[in-house]
Amino acid sequence: MLCVCRYTKEFFPPNYLLTQYLKDFVEYYNLNIQYNTKISDITPPNAAVPGSVFGMRDQHGNTYNCKVLIMATGYSKEKKVTFPGSEHVEYYSDTSVNPDDFEGLSVLILGRGNSAFETADNILSATNFVHMLARSRVKLSWETHYVGDLRAVNNGLLDTYQLKSLDGIIERQVERLEVVKLPNGKLHLNMSETELDKFSMREDYDKIISCLGFEYDFSAFNQSGPHPLPHMRYTKFPHIQHTYESVQVPGLFFAGTSTHSLDFRKSAGGFIHGFRYTTRALFNLLEWRFEGVPWPSVTLSWMDMVPTIVKRINEASATYQMFSVLGDIILINDEDKTFRMLKEFPVKLLADIHKHTGWNGTRIIVMLFEYGPDFSGPGKDIFRETRAIDEPSEAHQSNFLHPTFYYYDKIPTEEEMNAVERPEVLPTPVRLHHIVEDFLTEFDAQISHILPLRRFIETSLDSDLRHKLSEECFELSLTHQTPPLACQVGYLRNMGLDILSM
Repeated sequence: MLCVCRYTKEFFPPNYLLTQYLKDFVEYYNLNIQYNTKISDITPPNAAVPGSVFGMRDQHGNTYNCKVLIMATGYSKEKKVTFPGSEHVEYYSDTSVNPDDFEGLSVLILGRGNSAFETADNILSATNFVHMLARSRVKLSWETHYVGDLRAVNNGLLDTYQLKSLDGIIERQVERLEVVKLPNGKLHLNMSETELDKFSMREDYDKIISCLGFEYDFSAFNQSGPHPLPHMRYTKFPHIQHTYESVQVPGLFFAGTSTHSLDFRKSAGGFIHGFRYTTRALFNLLEWRFEGVPWPSVTLSWMDMVPTIVKRINEASATYQMFSVLGDIILINDEDKTFRMLKEFPVKLLADIHKHTGWNGTRIIVMLFEYGPDFSGPGKDIFRETRAIDEPSEAHQSNFLHPTFYYYDKIPTEEEMNAVERPEVLPTPVRLHHIVEDFLTEFDAQISHILPLRRFIETSLDSDLRHKLSEECFELSLTHQTPPLACQVGYLRNMGLDILSM
């Protein structure tokens, strides 16, 4: 198995290592990939024609057909902006990465994401000054807990703005700019009549660089018939369902960062440490839908529920990285006192879990990781002294990422799921349990973590899950009509704990 740690020890490795890793990955698994191929004219199946399939062609005129199409092309189209004089703007993808090319220049950067700050950081040591303009305030990733916001590794310009008064950031709508190129080559911003004479951008610029990000490129699809459309709110992404299937084109699925409309600014689905798990979820959904292979699961006794959960919340990566999106689902079987665990299921599909997994149940427990609802956001003081909760009795007030458990005596309906409003993730359960946050992110403390969890599970199951010695089971079987579950599955089947052997 390939591991990135074998390629570098750097915490922030250079991007070319990912290219090398992917090349080695392809070779290691002998993947069938056709390179140097540009696909266009994608046409969906004709619903009126049985057996109709997707059709497409490449730049050489070769045609391809398939029943199911998965687009994993990211969003690669650079956002363009139009305003008077926008023809004088250069774009992020064309900008030199050599700081010497900016020696002594005055630069205006449009945008305030990581690409904008990355560009500024690269050139600010050489420039006369760098100004940065966008319509909204700076969003720091450690405040919002969204990795798509400004990362500390790129925010050097904030220091030169606040500590040195060399550079600066300005809030203004980009579309309202008006740029004029002067005879000396300088770029001048015209002021409106309402501007003061101390207008922030009254100094002329040598360069204006657009770093407004990227959006999905729909040009590969034939526009004359049914084709995918942008999300109505998050327009840089295609409009998809929680199954990762296009809203407009059945059989067309998306994978990777282009699925981020489902959890934009909520989780990590737009980034490699997140979409590696949503892509696996897509695989499991397709396996059941087209091949009849049920969602991977494991069935165990109720007595194994608590240790299984403790292992999952301390080891599972998918539910931790894709917090509030992917969850472990426990289907409770009352007849034989067992449970079936489905790992890393998209919780927004909970109402139709049988349809999407092949497994059914009535009583369920959903395990998620969540942040406190009021902990994150631009301008939030996430370093305040009261940022952490220590008392297990106050676990519901935990701020940092921690496990939460939703118990339902019946699976929520689609109406109930659609009625959920942010910051809530799921409909109101019959019973809700939070495991108190932990500085080490190790939820294994017997008193603070495991004991409250066991009591929650016992209450939900209406069963005593404590293990018993054989001597205890012998006495309880004589004095109780229904002995504890541990005795039923252990002692009464000659599998009990003998005190003499301990």
